[in-house]
Amino acid sequence: MAERSDRAPARWRRPFRRWLDGHETGWAVPLLVACFVGIWTLYLAVAYAGSGLHPDTLEAWTLGRHFAWGYPKHPPLTGWVAANWSAIFPLTDWSLQLMAMANAGLALVFVDRIARQFVRGHKRVLVLLLLMLTPAYQFHAQRFNANAVLLAVWPLATWCFLRAFETRAASWAVAVGCTTALAMVGKYYSIFLVASFTFAALAHPARRAYFTSASPWISVVVGLAALSPHLHWLATTGASTFTYALNHANGTAASSAADVRNFLLGLLAAMSVSAVSWVLIAGTRLKQFPDDFAAMNPGLRLLFYVAVGTIALPVLISLVMGTDLPSLWALQGLFLFAILVVCGTNYSIERFYTVNLTVVVAGVALTAVLVAAPTHAVYRNHHGYEEGRNFYAQAASRLTREWRELTDEPLAAVSGDDSPAFATAFYSPDHPHHVRPFEDQYPGGLPHKTTLERGWAALCFRDQDDCSRWMDSVAGRAGHFIRRELIIQAQLWGRPGLTREVVVLMVPPRGSGAAPEGIADVFSASRRATE
Repeated sequence: MAERSDRAPARWRRPFRRWLDGHETGWAVPLLVACFVGIWTLYLAVAYAGSGLHPDTLEAWTLGRHFAWGYPKHPPLTGWVAANWSAIFPLTDWSLQLMAMANAGLALVFVDRIARQFVRGHKRVLVLLLLMLTPAYQFHAQRFNANAVLLAVWPLATWCFLRAFETRAASWAVAVGCTTALAMVGKYYSIFLVASFTFAALAHPARRAYFTSASPWISVVVGLAALSPHLHWLATTGASTFTYALNHANGTAASSAADVRNFLLGLLAAMSVSAVSWVLIAGTRLKQFPDDFAAMNPGLRLLFYVAVGTIALPVLISLVMGTDLPSLWALQGLFLFAILVVCGTNYSIERFYTVNLTVVVAGVALTAVLVAAPTHAVYRNHHGYEEGRNFYAQAASRLTREWRELTDEPLAAVSGDDSPAFATAFYSPDHPHHVRPFEDQYPGGLPHKTTLERGWAALCFRDQDDCSRWMDSVAGRAGHFIRRELIIQAQLWGRPGLTREVVVLMVPPRGSGAAPEGIADVFSASRRATE
């Protein structure tokens, strides 16, 4: 049937076949990636209409507002990316949603750069289509955080490593050093990718030629040099990112074994739709897998060792050290297996199957935009999110209005629970700076006196008891403050949704005339939002 369709394709298939004709002339893959980014950005805009951005995305933007070689919880790459993006694009939800999907699109471009080293024709497109059926490049990518930023960095670093190993050219060796350093300042989990490069090089039959050349040593020197500013930051600031990372290393042998099981099952689940699709495409030709594996070319064999390392090494470390191991930490490495499966076959794939898979991918995307997205938006307007995303913009606007009733000076600093505080920094027209994460302040840490004197506000949801108790401690330190309880209502396309109570603490600037100095002015009023 596939061969017959390729000889005499149906009329509806011909536009797809013309599109596939452009894979070597250079426009087929860019068009596919551009459509992918556009349609899934539209999905995010519709699905999260009436809701704020994900807290992880807001955190990345907040951290990036001031340049640093490191930040309290994670290495700095997410903040750098968000800062550079925001310097070009407006501060809107759709802008940062586009940033998240552009990162996923860039990841697919780099995956294609690897695939074209091993195959020609529409097999390159097939690799990308299979990846588009995983949740990594849409749902995982939309939470732009230290995990999602690796979607693009890992294939870029892998491509450079493959080229450096093959050519042993100094330029590619430098590229490996720079891109592996970039991966490390994305998230320390990337140490498993760097270690997998070493493992792959040692396991490969051409290891002697590689290690006796200057290439690996250039990569090491350049990588350490590129990473040195962050290493200096770690040494001089107390290495808070390491402390945060080590919080995940408190498991027992039993819990680690369970985490490893869930890690592997999670990755299998993420690849399940793509795996079933490939089984349907390959059919009885799957029995050729042993012969194809034995005949795998040296470049793919090197990639195979890298893939093995990215799974085996974290599993081993988790079992030895008792660390957590969520499967989402490894989703950025799924591209390795898609390339190996498709590019490792020694038989041709009929265009019939590539066209069918294209239709499936397009159908899934259109169904998501036209059906799933509005359904999700309506459901969340009445049921909400645990982190309170429905109320971010309204709470920020209401706090800003309450603040301006007290003083003419703009709100300079905001704190409280991380999620609404990050949201206030983004959505408030004053764009106050976020001051010390709440989780770092509690139970003993309080804002500096100078911060309070310049004007400061904090907000928590009513049911967050720890945050409310912390607010009481700040109130005692501030001396003069205004405390209010606001009832905020979610809105979706003009329709009211659920409500939630927000507690606000405001400390006006000294000398602003908003409150007598040294006197605790407490106004506790429940008000229903009118936005």
